[in-house]
Amino acid sequence: MHEYGLISGDGHINEPPSLWKDRLPEKYKDRAPYMEHLEEGDAYIVEGSPVPINFGNNICGGRDPEICGPWKRWEDVPPGGYDPAARTKEQDVDGVFGEVLYPTPRPTAAVSALSHADPDFHRALVQAYNDWLSEFCSYSPERLIGVANMPNLGLETALGELERTMKLPGMRGPYLTQWPSSGPSILPDDDRFWAATVERDVPVSIHISVSPGGRPQGVDTDPNRTGFAARGELRHTVTPLNCIELIYTGTFDRFPEMDVVFAECDSAWVAYVKEQLDNRFKRNFPGNRPQIKEVPSYYFDHNIYTTYITDDYAVKNRHEIGLSQIMWSSDYPHIGADYPNSWKNIETSFKGVPEDERYAILAGNAARVYKIDNGKS
Repeated sequence: MHEYGLISGDGHINEPPSLWKDRLPEKYKDRAPYMEHLEEGDAYIVEGSPVPINFGNNICGGRDPEICGPWKRWEDVPPGGYDPAARTKEQDVDGVFGEVLYPTPRPTAAVSALSHADPDFHRALVQAYNDWLSEFCSYSPERLIGVANMPNLGLETALGELERTMKLPGMRGPYLTQWPSSGPSILPDDDRFWAATVERDVPVSIHISVSPGGRPQGVDTDPNRTGFAARGELRHTVTPLNCIELIYTGTFDRFPEMDVVFAECDSAWVAYVKEQLDNRFKRNFPGNRPQIKEVPSYYFDHNIYTTYITDDYAVKNRHEIGLSQIMWSSDYPHIGADYPNSWKNIETSFKGVPEDERYAILAGNAARVYKIDNGKS
């Protein structure tokens, strides 16, 4: 019914129950995360977590809220969460050509954070996930776009995994949960990582933001996901600070060709942040300004991309944000997804938007940044 399929800048998989047990070296198999059948529902059991890690909110996209909730059985997971053949069929149902695929936040965040103190174990867990994702995406590499999870063990380990994973089928760039050196802020040595991404012509992908303080975030201890920290209404609150750090450290001046995609953080806030940063930059005494070559908004217009799930304000203010810097995302199969009615809701929010501008947001920008050949870009 449409000339092109949507390209989602942020979709998700659901890690199979045996992913880590199947793929970890023998010496770690007894410590591997696994799934347990509990009275409330199924959940991942992760070494060091005080609570089981449930996943119900990560499979309810497009479902009636009345039947959603944090506790579900593995049998409730849409097959496309773990089966690539099923995923492409689900894409077809929703009018989607391709998706950039991120992990399920709670299980993989727990796995990463809680294994951090044991470097070899942490590295093995990350590599097992990346190997599985590569195999998933290689089923249809133009439609299933993998971003490789980087270990949080310092720059050398991150560089090593970047080198390894960019040779794997289906992988289109690194996914950072911390800055490359794993510290609380960007360090001069991180230039080696940025340079490696530019050399390979791949974007840096960040899901919402890097961890505050540069340390792995722990596991929330509320399995029913009712606390303020567990909510997702204002996902963007830390993202502007990450953007400011990238800009004010001169990272984009040194690497003007580098692209950084902040996924699932929405986009409307960018117009306000650009205005405020430029205003303060121009008011400051030159000696007190950040030592950058351009005004801050320049870097939002050339290097920083954001993806949104539902953000009518962003569509209305797309030119102030930067038409070339916005990507639509489905969030499928998470709670934000409109599956299987994504196009229906898009038609409502894009009324009056010229076709070329509509295409840029819904497919073209993601196709350009992630080098996706959809037959149109």
